[in-house]
Amino acid sequence: MRRLAVLLALATAVLLRTTTAKPPHIVFLLVDDWGWANVGYHRRDEPTPEVVTPNFDRLCSNGVELDQHYVHAMCSPSRSTLLSGRLPSNVNLDNGSGTLHNAGDPVSGYAGIPVNMTVIAEKLKSVGYATHHVGKWDAGFATHVHTPLGRGFDTTFGYFHHQNDYFTETVGHCTGRGNVTDLWLNTGPAIHLKGNDYEENMFKEHVLDIIQNHDATAPLFLYYAPHIAHQPLQVPTEYLTRFDFIDDETRRRYHAMVTYLDDVVGNVTAALESKGIWNDTLLVVSADNGGPVYPGGGANNYPLRGGKLSNWQGGIRGNAFVSGGLVPESARGTKVDGLIHLCDWYATFCALAGVDPVDEQASVAGLPPVDGVNVWPLVSGQNATSPREDIFIGPMVIDRIVLSGYGLIRGEYKILLGFHIYASWTGPKYPNVTAPTGSDDWPGEDCGKTGCLYNIIKDPEERVDLAGNSSMSSILDELRARATAYHEKMFRPHRGFVDPKACQTAFEKYDAFWGPWVEL
Repeated sequence: MRRLAVLLALATAVLLRTTTAKPPHIVFLLVDDWGWANVGYHRRDEPTPEVVTPNFDRLCSNGVELDQHYVHAMCSPSRSTLLSGRLPSNVNLDNGSGTLHNAGDPVSGYAGIPVNMTVIAEKLKSVGYATHHVGKWDAGFATHVHTPLGRGFDTTFGYFHHQNDYFTETVGHCTGRGNVTDLWLNTGPAIHLKGNDYEENMFKEHVLDIIQNHDATAPLFLYYAPHIAHQPLQVPTEYLTRFDFIDDETRRRYHAMVTYLDDVVGNVTAALESKGIWNDTLLVVSADNGGPVYPGGGANNYPLRGGKLSNWQGGIRGNAFVSGGLVPESARGTKVDGLIHLCDWYATFCALAGVDPVDEQASVAGLPPVDGVNVWPLVSGQNATSPREDIFIGPMVIDRIVLSGYGLIRGEYKILLGFHIYASWTGPKYPNVTAPTGSDDWPGEDCGKTGCLYNIIKDPEERVDLAGNSSMSSILDELRARATAYHEKMFRPHRGFVDPKACQTAFEKYDAFWGPWVEL
C-alpha cells in the first residue's frame, strides 16, 4: 500500500513538472496560537470590529479555504510534524523543555525531531530550492544538526524555544548565572540584534530582504514562523491604541497582535508581487494549534469547543488556507472540507517539486516513515475527495508527563478516549468581564475506555456525544479499535532530562545566548 502511494505521488509529480516550466516558489506561514475566531473570514456571520485581518481575509478569498485542516494541540509537535512529514505520534509528542538530552540515544535522545529524519527543506534543497527559515523553530537545537542550517535551510534567523520576550528576546534563567537570550542568526547568536526592535518587525524585515535578494531563476522555499500570537502578549503601542475600545486588556492585546501580523502578511505578499514571483508562488497559511483559552492566552475559538492543549476541535482544527498564483483560477474562492493534516504538506511539496518523499535515511535508522499524503489534487480542485482516510490524535505530553487521552478522526466521525481538558465553549467575545484574563476554571471530560463519539460535520461544536446511541455502536467500535492500534504503535523514545550543559554552554560559549551544546 505504501509503495503504491509513493508511485502515485511520483506520477503526480511528473504530471506537474510536465505542465509547469519550473517548480513553484513555496511560502509557508505557520501562525502561533491563532484562535479560530481570531480571523475575519471565520467571523463573516458575526462580524466584529475587534477582528481586523483584511490581508488574511483577502488572501483566503482569492485562494482555497481549508475547512478541515488539523494540527496538534501544542507548538513543538506541530512544528516537528510539518518539517518531518510525520504525524506527531511518529516524530515528537513532547512539548516540554528544549534542553532535554539522553546521551544513550544519539538519534532520538533530544527534544524535537530525531537526527536521522530528513526534513522538508533537505528534500527541496536537493532539487535546487533556495531554503530559508525565519522566526520560531521549536524543533530541537541540542546539536548543530538539529538547528535549521543542519536541517537543510540555507539561512535562518529566529529563536529555538517555545517563546521569548518580544523586545529583549530573553527566555529562561540559569541558576547562579542569570537570564538567557534566544535569538540566532545562521551560525551563531545574533548578539548585535538583541533588543534592537520589536522582534516580529525584525522577522518581517528579514523576510522582505530574503524575497528582494532572491534569484528568481531558482525556486524559493520560505518557512516563516511568526512569534505572534504566542505569549507574552506584547505589541507596539501604536497598535494597542487602535483597540482602546476593548475593555479586556488580554483580549485587546491579542487582537492588536493579530492585526500587526496581518499587516506583516500584507507587506510580504506585496514584496512577492513586486519581485514578480507571486504568480508562480504557493502560499500556505496555517495555525500551529488552536488558540489558548487559559489565563493570559487571549485567544478565542468560538464556536468550537476547547482550545490549545486540548484534543477538542478548538485545539486541533486550525485556521488554514492556500493562496498565490499557483492556485488554479477555477479553485479560487472555494472551500475544501476534505481531511488534511499538517504533516501532509511534506508529501505535497515533494510532489510539486518532483522529488521522492520517501525518507531513506530514517528507514536505515529504524525510524517511522513519512505519514503525509499529497493533497494538491484535492486543494487545486482536481479531486473532490481527500487521499487521507483518518487522523490519529495523539495525547498531550510535556516533559514525559502524559496530560490527556487520545483519539481519531475518520470521515465525519471523531472519537476521544480518556480524559480531556478544556471541555467547554466560549462566546463571541472572549476573554471578557466574567473571565478577565481567560478562565482558569474549565471543566474536563473523561471519555473513558468506551470513548466519546461525535459527528464533527453535523455537530462541529461537539455538543452531542453519540457513544450511547446503539445505532452508532459499529462506528464507535471501529474508531476505538483504530485509535487503539495507532496508540500502541506510537514512537516513544526516551528523550532524557534537562541537560545542565545547555546553560553552561550558553554562558561560556555564546555570551548568555541559547545555542547547541552537544557534539561541539
